[in-house]
Amino acid sequence: MTAELFIQYLFAGVTYGIIYAIVAIGFNIIYNTTGIINFAQGEFVMLGGMIAITLNALLPLPLAIAGAVLLTMLVGAMVEMTFIRWLKSPSVLRMIIITIGVSILIREVALHIWGEGVRSLPYFVGNEISTVNILGARISPQVLWVIGVCSVIVIALSLFFRYTMQGQKMRACAANRTAATLCGINPKNMVTLSFMLSAGIGALAGCVMSPITYTEYDSGTGLAIKGFTVAILGGLGNSMAAVAAGLLLGLLEAFSVSIVPLAYQDVIALSILLLILFVRPHGLFGRKDAAGLKEF
Repeated sequence: MTAELFIQYLFAGVTYGIIYAIVAIGFNIIYNTTGIINFAQGEFVMLGGMIAITLNALLPLPLAIAGAVLLTMLVGAMVEMTFIRWLKSPSVLRMIIITIGVSILIREVALHIWGEGVRSLPYFVGNEISTVNILGARISPQVLWVIGVCSVIVIALSLFFRYTMQGQKMRACAANRTAATLCGINPKNMVTLSFMLSAGIGALAGCVMSPITYTEYDSGTGLAIKGFTVAILGGLGNSMAAVAAGLLLGLLEAFSVSIVPLAYQDVIALSILLLILFVRPHGLFGRKDAAGLKEF
């Protein structure tokens, strides 16, 4: 393998890995606040891309992306208030079935609105043939946008949970909901906020990745599987570990292309998921007693 090819595989792995990490962080935000594993998280990513593509026909690209993020956050709030808020002490199985049902519902609505066609946003800089030279390898500028924006999302979320009042309230609900309620925090509002935040970061990731990965109505399903794999690999509830796990999975997929056909990339993720569930169900970086947003 030449040095140029190695660099290209490296950037491809980091690009996809950080996208998987953002999806996994969306899983973790909702899980930490509610104990719910939201299998509709991949659909938030898809909605962000699709809505931005539609709005871009009417608005400049930055406004289209901002509008897509806000609208997807509203969808996240509607999902929580319609399907989750009214439940009282639901079982894990029931919640899994509900979120899978929501995922199917969003996917079918997207199919009726946008059809089966593959769509994409324009490149933020240049076009599909524009490249920059990095250590001899030709890399698309959009790859750098994906890495940069997703990195900013991770840093911003970390600062949000550590230093803002709303972030600290969400951490309090994750640590002890009863104590948080006694302190005057409304857990229901924090749950709604967690769905909105999860939907928003998923939508933004969906927008920046759309020019290079393209977007279609069912693209969220594969991302949900990869994101869930990364969340389990890092330790469910541990968002910073999800970044490391996402990069690990992305790099494994990228470098495996030279050995395994591209069609078998999903098998790698599923194999890792099953292996971790059997051998170390609390994840590579998680603790058996890990819980709460204190791990962010």
